[in-house]
Amino acid sequence: MQVIRKTQTIVRYQNHDSKVYYGIVEDDEILQLSSNFTEIANNQLKYDGVRVKYSDVKILEPVVPSKVVNFGWTYAEHVKEVGGQANLKQPLLFLKPISALIPDQGEIILPPNDLTNQVEMEGELALVIGKRGKNIKEEEALDYVLGCTVFNDVTARDLTHTDPQYTRGKGFDTFGPLGPWIVTGVDPTNLRIVTTLNGEVVQDCNTNQMSFSIPFLISWISQIMTLEPGDVLATGSPSGSCPMKSGDVVSVEIENIGKLCNNVK
Repeated sequence: MQVIRKTQTIVRYQNHDSKVYYGIVEDDEILQLSSNFTEIANNQLKYDGVRVKYSDVKILEPVVPSKVVNFGWTYAEHVKEVGGQANLKQPLLFLKPISALIPDQGEIILPPNDLTNQVEMEGELALVIGKRGKNIKEEEALDYVLGCTVFNDVTARDLTHTDPQYTRGKGFDTFGPLGPWIVTGVDPTNLRIVTTLNGEVVQDCNTNQMSFSIPFLISWISQIMTLEPGDVLATGSPSGSCPMKSGDVVSVEIENIGKLCNNVK
């Protein structure tokens, strides 16, 4: 079974004409596409002949999903540090609103202290779905993945500890940094994840240490809800999540994919 097509780095951005495009990143340039997301997911890449400098355009979230699905407690050590239940037979599940998403270099805005005073980062691998799927077989699950990107599941930990469910603690605006791009052709089951806070490593783990396999997660969620092209599946955080404050810089870097960097305000 082939996971996904050859490696390509797909970015979504706003050019000088204020229009939004997808493009293929090559070194410090972007080969601009006239293709929309559906065409890209079907490997119909249409170049329009324009090349732009990566540094000259505004990088956006790499996709506009119909939903952001989050799996929790997928790493045993993280379950322990947040006081969760270990050895679950099924993952914890929650959704983030689309309004939480921000791109690489976007600002994480801390809510007022009367709403929360313990906001933490959670560096994660995210999958971008490439085709519609329902009741997906585990052995075919990776065929539904267009590519991988980087996600920061920003969390108001005090609220997730007290609320009966996670919507409030996970759902504030800017609590979903995503990007900087989608990389195709990468095996998501063996990737190192390193999160730094102001340059100091706070999370360092590998997706091969997950309690649930990625094909299982895709198959499992597809029995609950239909996956649509562009949907984002955030696969859960390793241990090391810690509080952030205004002025901090948090970066999540995943092997063979890239680095997602955001300032905290």
